[in-house]
Amino acid sequence: MKKKHLVPALCGIVLAAAALAAVCVSCTASQRREIKSTVSDYTGGLNRRATLYSSTGEVIKVYEGKIDITSSSENGAVFFDLNGKRIWIKGGILVVEEL
Repeated sequence: MKKKHLVPALCGIVLAAAALAAVCVSCTASQRREIKSTVSDYTGGLNRRATLYSSTGEVIKVYEGKIDITSSSENGAVFFDLNGKRIWIKGGILVVEEL
């Protein structure tokens, strides 16, 4: 590539990067959550810790790793994939934290 063609190409790259940065910075909280959800969908989940409590507050089980969570409002169930296994929870209290 000749030098006189290199300057416009570099300017285009710099402008594109600046535009992308401006869009990312100006995202609303809702848009950032949507981006995070999309990344989670395509990468198999986010690093999370899911703690299952009994109705009396005792810890029943702690799950940790790359977790992709889905809930069903129809029957109150929560299910997620962890290490290639589907875990389905119905009942109890599930607290999920991103790590």
